[in-house]
Amino acid sequence: MNPFSPETAAAETAPETVPSPDGAPNRPAAVGPRPMGTVNRLGLWTLYRKELQRFLKVVSQSLLAPIVTTLLFLSVFSVAMGDVVREIGGVPFAEFLAPGLVMMAIVQSAFQNTAGSLLISKIQGNIVDVLMSPLSPGELAAAYAAAGATRGLAVGAVTLAAMAVFVPVQVQAPLTILYFAVMASVMLALLGLIGGIWSDKFEQMAAVTNFVVTPAAFLSGTFYSIERLPPLLSDFAHINPFFFMIDGFRSGFIGRADGDTLAGGIALLVLNLVLWLVCLHLFRTGYRLKS
Repeated sequence: MNPFSPETAAAETAPETVPSPDGAPNRPAAVGPRPMGTVNRLGLWTLYRKELQRFLKVVSQSLLAPIVTTLLFLSVFSVAMGDVVREIGGVPFAEFLAPGLVMMAIVQSAFQNTAGSLLISKIQGNIVDVLMSPLSPGELAAAYAAAGATRGLAVGAVTLAAMAVFVPVQVQAPLTILYFAVMASVMLALLGLIGGIWSDKFEQMAAVTNFVVTPAAFLSGTFYSIERLPPLLSDFAHINPFFFMIDGFRSGFIGRADGDTLAGGIALLVLNLVLWLVCLHLFRTGYRLKS
């Protein structure tokens, strides 16, 4: 057949057909929007994968850097306090310290992933492309939060593996470890999402990190038992969500906790639900996202 003949052109431009079930001549295929159902699974997965690829392209920064930082913390505190504080609650200091450092790496990575992604998209102006996609507010929040939590859990896993080379790691309650790791990563991913939506420049995001995330993390018992704190700071620690995360996560390794792990687990679940509703409201109203 001549590729430039009218017959060839007509065949190439003819509408696509599908076989007729009753043996009748083929009929044109229906043309229209892709059916998505109640949840746009394809769009949700696409945005989630895009967020994953964003931090996987810089593995040295997103996965390897937290390992180095955490091991430096471990070595510095072990050398500085090893001779002064040999044990905490009958647990060697290094074994007490390690789970708290792993949790710190989890929450910082989860927060940075969502906060950085939203803020950079707003500064570059491509956030409009995401908002114009056929994704509901719940699907947008779910994709961003899931990607942030995935990065946090991935960082926690590789950091724990690296830590196990230098510190004996004994797992007492694996389900407790998993639960608090997931709750913590989801919570900081949602908090980072809120911070990224609220911030319009890096200085504002730095204020959230320096005045909210970092103080709460350092007053959570990461490097010490809160029983050593004065009464006022001890009372604050018992209502600090970061304390619930670290104390519950650590209890899964060493078999003891400074607080009530059941109450802490429930508090984190409730707080995550509240943060989720806040994220839905922000996406639904377009707060600081739509001009």
